[in-house]
Amino acid sequence: MNFIQAIILGIIQGLTEFLPISSSAHLVIVPYLFNWALDPNKAFVFDVLVQLGTLVAVIIYFWSDLVAIFRSVIQGIKEKAPFREADSRLGWYIVLGTIPAGLAGMLLKDTVEEAFGSPRITAILLLGTAILLVLAEFLTKKRKNLDKLTWQDSLLVGVFQALAIFPGISRSGATISGGLFKGFTREAAARFSFLLSIPIMLAAGLLSVIDLVQAEFFLDFLPILILGFVIAGVIGYLSIRWLLNYVKKNSFYGFAVYCVVISAVTLIVSALR
Repeated sequence: MNFIQAIILGIIQGLTEFLPISSSAHLVIVPYLFNWALDPNKAFVFDVLVQLGTLVAVIIYFWSDLVAIFRSVIQGIKEKAPFREADSRLGWYIVLGTIPAGLAGMLLKDTVEEAFGSPRITAILLLGTAILLVLAEFLTKKRKNLDKLTWQDSLLVGVFQALAIFPGISRSGATISGGLFKGFTREAAARFSFLLSIPIMLAAGLLSVIDLVQAEFFLDFLPILILGFVIAGVIGYLSIRWLLNYVKKNSFYGFAVYCVVISAVTLIVSALR
């Protein structure tokens, strides 16, 4: 992987991590379409570690919310009333919603890594993201705000997040769809999706850092990783702000159409090759 490729993939990661079009799919499909011969070990580490850039972006964007949640959780523990305040409940629901994806990641790690090497499987799974978005838009009422969130809601959204360990199933698309299926507004579903992304992205990034430090190519690969990290973070922050404004008045149908088009192009190229 060279610096130009890192710049392109960093931009793609920043744009697609929070938009419901699957960043993992794009990080698999784009190198395939451009016929880049990337080292699969380096590519997988880059793909996961560059998510730390978007993790920093979501932490910065929601910093005040996170501080309020943390303080409320600590206060709730001290007062032995952890679910009394809305922010405290939200904090615990984020923890609960993270558990399904954490378990899925540990149990299916080898299968997931294998899927990252198959553009065709990724393209097919991307159609799953499109289907989720269409169903969520078509079948739901979209009335509830986050103050109505329950533990059942957070657990269901967490199960949807677990589906997104496979490349092609958008994490934000799946979790936003889960929120819509529970009757939340687009903006509320998107905000919870972004907050829920923090623990799982942090865990995945830290595990990859451990693997990277032990790798022989660590020092040579570090400048490229830093470049991808910074670019993904800046673009990711702008993507969050744009999407939260966009969903106030617009549906997710356009993203579903985009997923179908990218999937179709990939499958056609795969068939021709």
